Amino acid sequence: MVPVPIPIPIRKLLIFVTLLLPISIFSLPECNFPAIFNFGDSNSDTGGLSAMFGQIPPPYGETYFHSPAGRYCDGRLLLDLIAEDLGLPYLSPFLDSMGTNFSHGANFATAGSTIQRQNTSFFRSKYSPIVLDIQYVEFSDFLKRSQIIRQRGDFFKNLFPEEDKFSKALYTFDIGQNDITASYKLHMPIEQVEAFVPNLISQFKTTIKVRHSTYQTLIFRYELNHTKECVRSRWETFWIHNTGPVGCYTYILDTQSLTAAELDKFGCAIPFNNVSQYFNKKLKEAIIELRTELQSAAITYVDIYSVKYSLIGKAKELGKFAFLFLRNKWNNVLDYFPKELFNCNMTTGGKYNFNNRKRCGTTEIVNGEENLDCGFLRRSIVADPLGRNSLLRANRWIYSQIANGAFSDPPVPLKMACHKGEVKAMELVTPIFEAHKSN
Repeated sequence: MVPVPIPIPIRKLLIFVTLLLPISIFSLPECNFPAIFNFGDSNSDTGGLSAMFGQIPPPYGETYFHSPAGRYCDGRLLLDLIAEDLGLPYLSPFLDSMGTNFSHGANFATAGSTIQRQNTSFFRSKYSPIVLDIQYVEFSDFLKRSQIIRQRGDFFKNLFPEEDKFSKALYTFDIGQNDITASYKLHMPIEQVEAFVPNLISQFKTTIKVRHSTYQTLIFRYELNHTKECVRSRWETFWIHNTGPVGCYTYILDTQSLTAAELDKFGCAIPFNNVSQYFNKKLKEAIIELRTELQSAAITYVDIYSVKYSLIGKAKELGKFAFLFLRNKWNNVLDYFPKELFNCNMTTGGKYNFNNRKRCGTTEIVNGEENLDCGFLRRSIVADPLGRNSLLRANRWIYSQIANGAFSDPPVPLKMACHKGEVKAMELVTPIFEAHKSN
């Protein structure tokens, strides 16, 4: 695999941030998370929706798993790369009953999930009924029943996590994108979309607080048999991704009437990206409040928006090492970057090489031969044929940017995220981050 170079500005930023962080943070050992519990949508679904409504077809999963694996990606998701880096197996979806092993955590995410319940059905809109609060109900049930099942012994004991893993686990969140895009599909005015963002964030914040109260109960019960020092040496750890630049996603752009003045230099819709940034601003404010309210929680905010937007802006440059499976006859595909926001469905033509009425994995007869739609999925660096999710090459690059803490608040690496520390230099670091993002 060709190594992904870290741009010089980011390297300089990392050096500066490292110098400003409290020495005590780096004097502590790595977190050694024994489990991950994930909540989210298609950005992190490892098979939940497939377990409910049937396996998604090829070419999803083809470049790594060599067959569909419940992921809306040609290979691994960011969540998979997080698990790999932490030395953990890939997470089994909670809803899957086939060959699952939850000893190292569970994934409650399903593709199409939202924070707020949608006034529609999956069959009409493709939005999942497993919204965030339902995912928490599933987790709460899993927490209680897993310990009861473990008491049966034998192989049951090895399929579920020990009780102390819940307090030492990493809790990851990546959700909110579908709440925003659902409103665009209904052609709601931008002002109306922005108006309900605070309510979305409030619901998200409530879920985190309820989750934390469950943690406190778990700690109290666990302390009955263990010393407080053993338990309190670890904080409950949250790793929360903000939402991406949905104004750059072709399945949104293809359905909207936009003027030239509403498009930025990369062809992304400025009004829609402004809403995403507003969502992220309110999310960050909520996380700052949560840090004050939840004294025994270590909460990291990860700026996925900036990383994904940077990826889109650098698509032509990054394509030089990203198209690992590109055949010679498609070398001219790099000429599509970045203005058209290249997607894999190159045969459909149109402004974005994209057809919103087609779905990946369907077949059609072309020149008398059966052709798999989106058969060139693996050649896209940025997004899947629906323009929603990053593919494996993009995910690798994104993870290389976020794992070291360069896009996190506080700016600590993933493997150090369990240590709750006051990063007093953040007032100096933040302007530098903002200056870097604007370049």
